Amino acid sequence: MEYNTIASEDIIQKTATALQSNGMEVIVVKDGAEAKSKVLELIPTGAEVMNMTSITLDTVSLAKEINESEKFSSVRTKLTSMDADTQAGEKRKLGAAPDYTVGSVHAVTEQGQVVVASNTGSQLPAYAYGSQKVFWVVGAQKIVQNLDEALKRIYEYVLPLEAERAKKAYGAPGSNVSKLLITNKEISPGRITVILVKEALGF
Repeated sequence: MEYNTIASEDIIQKTATALQSNGMEVIVVKDGAEAKSKVLELIPTGAEVMNMTSITLDTVSLAKEINESEKFSSVRTKLTSMDADTQAGEKRKLGAAPDYTVGSVHAVTEQGQVVVASNTGSQLPAYAYGSQKVFWVVGAQKIVQNLDEALKRIYEYVLPLEAERAKKAYGAPGSNVSKLLITNKEISPGRITVILVKEALGF
């Protein structure tokens, strides 16, 4: 199956409707530049923001904007300045419950389910519950028919690419699908916003 093909307009709209039915806000945009502008518009100046590791955010320069613009209180900047040995517990708590979290996901089903795979699980607490507001920027090539296809996409397509990225970025032997978060529904109105982008972003 081709996992890098942008979904049709009909499928994008069907998925957006399903996500909304499952309690998530949805904004459909034409490209990464518009997605970046929309996220920056929705986060208040001075807000505490954590950008999760994401090729998508790097591609649209959203991570750079959050961490370097001084418009926000960057959690990632704080974390990099803390000692991994003496402040490990504090770092975990800070990363698990930032006020605002921005990231991406690995698959979205036409039924409005969102799937995120992780090796360490570091981004999952904020996504699942910890953050007051979550913004997911998602290329429309990540839309799949159902959960079975979502898992296939992750294991057959995302994992090999992430393993290669981890080797280059960290010198790691590879990566793993150690933990999976499936969001079937969000029960807190307005907490999660999915920004569906009509182009291929990330993997």
